[in-house]
This record gives sequence, C-alpha cells and structure tokens, in this order.
Amino acid sequence: MKTTKAIFLILMSFTFLLSCKTETKKEETNSTPQNTVTETTEKQGQAFIQDDEATPNVLNIAIGSKDHTTLVAAVQAAGLENSLVNAGPLMVFAPTNEAFDALPAGTVENLLKPENKDALANILKYHVTPGNYSKDFLKKFKKLGQSNGVNVKVTKEGEDVFIGEAKIVASIPAGNGIVHVIDKVLLPPSN
Repeated sequence: MKTTKAIFLILMSFTFLLSCKTETKKEETNSTPQNTVTETTEKQGQAFIQDDEATPNVLNIAIGSKDHTTLVAAVQAAGLENSLVNAGPLMVFAPTNEAFDALPAGTVENLLKPENKDALANILKYHVTPGNYSKDFLKKFKKLGQSNGVNVKVTKEGEDVFIGEAKIVASIPAGNGIVHVIDKVLLPPSN
C-alpha cells in the first residue's frame, strides 16, 4: 500500500508540474496581442522587389535617371510599374523631362490627376513596343505596333531615327529590353 501511495504522490507531483508549465506558457502567449492587424501601404508586385545583382530592367533605368523623373512620376500615377518589369523584351521610348516641359502648360499636371489615369496610361503605353531592337535595326521599320494597340511611324534622316516626331538621342540596354531616350513626348492620334 505504501508503494501505491508513493506512485500516486509522484503522479500528482508530475501532473502539478505539467499544469504549472502549461499555465506559464498560456501567460506568455496571452501577453502578446492576439488579433493584431498590420496595414501595409507598400505597393506590391515585381516592380517593388529589390534586386541589386540583376541587370537593371527598363523601369530601374528610368528610376535611376535624373532626366526621367517626370516619366517615372507618370508611370507611378498610371500604376504601370509592374508592366515595365515583366520579362519582355520591351522597347521603351523614354521622353526626357525637357520633352515633358515642352508640352502646353498644365498638361502634365492635368494628366497626373487620378481621374485621368486611363488617358495617362494610354499615352504611356504608346511609348512601349514589344521587342528589343537597336536604333540601327529600327531603321528597317516603317511603323511599330505600340502596347496601346496603335501604330507609330518610324523614319530615318541620315543616322538619326525618329519614332513619330521624336528623335532617339540615346539607347540603354536593359535586362528586359532596351530604353531609347527620345526628345519629345509621343501623343497617340485622337480618333
């Protein structure tokens, strides 16, 4: 009978110790908030993934250029960042800040308004073509089909290549295509 009492006391002690540990864990768990909701205002998608090792894509090149801050602001206002980081290949005809400044006063500010997002996106898509062609190779074309579904005329004058009325002034290879810097903003024809 003494052995039974000893076993019973050992089991009770063991049960007591386990219940103490469980209570401690419950207290620790209860000390942290259970239903916390974390709001993230960060944008999501491929455009917002940091990658310091890969060749810059067309969006990275524009973001890194002090001469394309207006273009980057327009891309962001239109919500097209993720489109410009796709695998491509993409040719982006990138107007400089000076090209945007040459538009009639108030044009850029008006297009950047949220209610004009679709019109802005249409204009920006008129600056993007599927493919990855050098300036010299573009001399072989008479027109290009742009991402907004409208064609743009390609002409050459000597060594210069024009997309619409815009002259290609520089070309920068990208990980997903090429950026052709142009001196004018391309405006799609109105229907």
